[in-house]
Amino acid sequence: MVRIVGVDLPNNKRVEVGLTYIYGIGQSLSKVVLQKAGIDPNMKAKDLTDNQIVALRDVFKELKLEGDLRREISMDVKRLIDIGCYRGLRHKKGLPCRGQRTRTNGRTRRGKRKTVGLGKKEEKKE
Repeated sequence: MVRIVGVDLPNNKRVEVGLTYIYGIGQSLSKVVLQKAGIDPNMKAKDLTDNQIVALRDVFKELKLEGDLRREISMDVKRLIDIGCYRGLRHKKGLPCRGQRTRTNGRTRRGKRKTVGLGKKEEKKE
């Protein structure tokens, strides 16, 4: 099993897909990293040699990933909350802060949908 930046890459998946298991790396960045390291994206993770793993680690030293990235994002959100801006208030209340509508969608605060009008039916009186 290949372990990079504290994450185990799945053995039977392609390296291009396996790198997306690392927080902060998506499909497009995965392609760029593999191109810089000179690794075939279609290769399986279990077939990586030690030299290729070292090349990947060298490329990852330039990027913010995993813990550092999570910490930076949480500090950014905390800063928004502390200064009391609109986005900070939306984060604090758990509502969407990028302009999405909340009347019909946005189940973040409203919880699970509750259907109205499907209670007991009244029995007919004779």
